[in-house]
Amino acid sequence: MIGIVANIFLVIFKTTIGLLSNSIAIVLDAVNNLSDAASSLITIVGTKLAGKEPDKKHPFGHGRIEYLSAMLIAVIILYAGITSLFESGKQIIHPETPDYNPVSLIIIGVAVVVKIVLGFYVKRVGKKVNSDSLINSGEDATLDAVISFSTLVAAGIFLFFQISLEAILGAIISVVILKSGISMLKSTISQLLGEQSDIEIAKKIQKTVMQFPNVLGVYDLVLNNYGPNRWNGSLHIEVPDTLAVADLDQLLREIAIKVIRTHQVLLTAIGVYSVNTKDKEVVAAQKKVKEIALAHKYIRQVHGFYLMKEQKRMRFDLVVSFDAENREEAFRAAVEDIKKAFPGYELQVAMDADFMEE
Repeated sequence: MIGIVANIFLVIFKTTIGLLSNSIAIVLDAVNNLSDAASSLITIVGTKLAGKEPDKKHPFGHGRIEYLSAMLIAVIILYAGITSLFESGKQIIHPETPDYNPVSLIIIGVAVVVKIVLGFYVKRVGKKVNSDSLINSGEDATLDAVISFSTLVAAGIFLFFQISLEAILGAIISVVILKSGISMLKSTISQLLGEQSDIEIAKKIQKTVMQFPNVLGVYDLVLNNYGPNRWNGSLHIEVPDTLAVADLDQLLREIAIKVIRTHQVLLTAIGVYSVNTKDKEVVAAQKKVKEIALAHKYIRQVHGFYLMKEQKRMRFDLVVSFDAENREEAFRAAVEDIKKAFPGYELQVAMDADFMEE
């Protein structure tokens, strides 16, 4: 609300000064402030809607509205930039002489200070609550301070040297606004498409789960983001094949509770890989499979290994790097080499991915 009031105040004064002094740069600065006021309003509404409790249609909450708010803010900024560039172009073709006065320059100076303080405050709050729309609004306010300051510089040059840089400055301001809008839009679209989850959070979760007895490995961790600070996830654990079902059930429950309490991540599913632990031949076979697979450049990991000697069947997952030009081809090449090393065995191999790959 502070941002909206401040921006409306600046719009009124800058528009008045810009029209009276015949300054396109100041008028465009006012237009930019108007877009900021709209952005602040969208941020408030978006944050309010994002905080709604989950319902039947949206069981994971409404947190992603934050991303839509951030996208709308970016679109508004882009519109302001395009409009500003168009008006600046007209001024370059048909230039007009500005008429500055001390009062107008003082007000612009005050605007610079207000925007710096506002930008710092909004960004700090945005980072504190992990809100992209608030962070975007804060960055936009800081950008406005730079734009307003450049207007002051242009006014000073005109007053001292009688050289008008209004139209050129307006065009530069427009380009800066457009660049900022494009950057914000790209970032928000990337988040909506589904970016890689926070690797640090993933590592901490893996470390937490590995601390439980009978957990031999943690794999396939997938984190789904439903808005700032709203995470659901799933993972697989390797456990000894001797673990009783009742003990396994207790283990899974304890893991889920520990993860949500420690990391605020709701594990909606925990898959289980049973690992041969007693048969030395099986252990040796597992070691050999790993050696063959990892000799391939783009195979990052082998997990979920289980061998049934009587049926002559083995199953496991191969994690193929996203760096591979053709992941399917890299996968098939590794499987073929393993087949050659274990003739007569039926292989059940799944191609997997490391969603936290760095």
